[in-house]
Amino acid sequence: MLEIPDVSHPDCFKDGFPHPLFKKLREESPVHWVEKDWEGGPGYWIISRYQTIKSISRQPGLFGSAAGTSVEDRGDGFVSMISMDPPDHRRFRALVAGGFTPRLIQEQEPHHRDIVNKILDEVTSRGECDFVVDIAAELPLRVIAELLGVPQSACRDIFQWSNRMIGNQDDEYAVSLEEAGGAAMEMYGFANRLAEERLAEPQDDLMSAILHGEVDGQRLNLLEFDAFFLLLAVAGNETTRNLISQGMLLLLDRPDVMQRLRDDRSLLKGAIEEMLRFKSPVIYMRRTALEDTVLEGQEIKRGQKLLMYYPSANRDADVFERPDEFIVDRKDNNHLAFGVGEHFCIGTHLAKLETRVLFDGLLDRLHDVEIAGPVAYLRSNLIDGVKHLPIKFTGTG
Repeated sequence: MLEIPDVSHPDCFKDGFPHPLFKKLREESPVHWVEKDWEGGPGYWIISRYQTIKSISRQPGLFGSAAGTSVEDRGDGFVSMISMDPPDHRRFRALVAGGFTPRLIQEQEPHHRDIVNKILDEVTSRGECDFVVDIAAELPLRVIAELLGVPQSACRDIFQWSNRMIGNQDDEYAVSLEEAGGAAMEMYGFANRLAEERLAEPQDDLMSAILHGEVDGQRLNLLEFDAFFLLLAVAGNETTRNLISQGMLLLLDRPDVMQRLRDDRSLLKGAIEEMLRFKSPVIYMRRTALEDTVLEGQEIKRGQKLLMYYPSANRDADVFERPDEFIVDRKDNNHLAFGVGEHFCIGTHLAKLETRVLFDGLLDRLHDVEIAGPVAYLRSNLIDGVKHLPIKFTGTG
């Protein structure tokens, strides 16, 4: 039997995603049982192949999300769209889907370029910065704040709350699960104060749409609204921030590729797809078997957890030619970085636009970019994140 470490443990990813280990899993044990999780909880199945993850994701009636999407079981009564199955998921998603259509997102490009220029105006003359904190985090924070109708002055609060919730396994943030829950409660309190204003005076923002929209003829209760706000505020900045940061590291390690992008911006869209494939921000999502079934010859019992590892799927040699190479003009790049099926990321088009516009601005205005100190990675079993990336550069106006 193949012996592997417990991949639910955050230390398994402290030096980056362990691609050699998952290559071995894909080849020898693509549906692999682990007896217990890193905190002593019930066991789980590791799902490592592209086609198997795709199949699971497209069968919500057989593999559900309602028991939770992380390795830990959800037992607090929290109701979030990400942990819903049909038909509830579709009804709740419909409340906000209209704000994320490709057409509406594309119309925002000029405004996003303005935001990027303001961000770069603040750093170009300095010649050095923490790329994650000063640049990568700023664009998605400012954009999601505008979409939700949150004052820009609250962006730093959202940044800190996100770090405490997503980074609760990391020594730098050094927060317990209770403290992470405290960050969520602070965010709820903030959201509820704004909700009172929007209920009284609706605005043209997502918060008003959520508060005044109806599911099955009823408006959301406070718990449902809080869950919506947290999901959009945290997911809307955390994953895009890390995509941008990991993408920058990929280019800094490949100056020839960065120069190609400077010379030919038509390559940017494909480069961003390849960043998503090569360094997928979300490490895994969980599903729970709703009945006994069989996957890749393994008998799956009702109630067992299945952890789908997207970075592994995105290096599957049965799907991607030369999977371990970063190829900016890769064709047919059907990666699973945004998931697939029922829970395909609603913010996909927004994340791609933000990343493209930001890199376009960076390539115009930051030159001679070099890493200027130790890179700090997030200790997490959920997000492949970068906390700090010191850089030095020559900036232009």
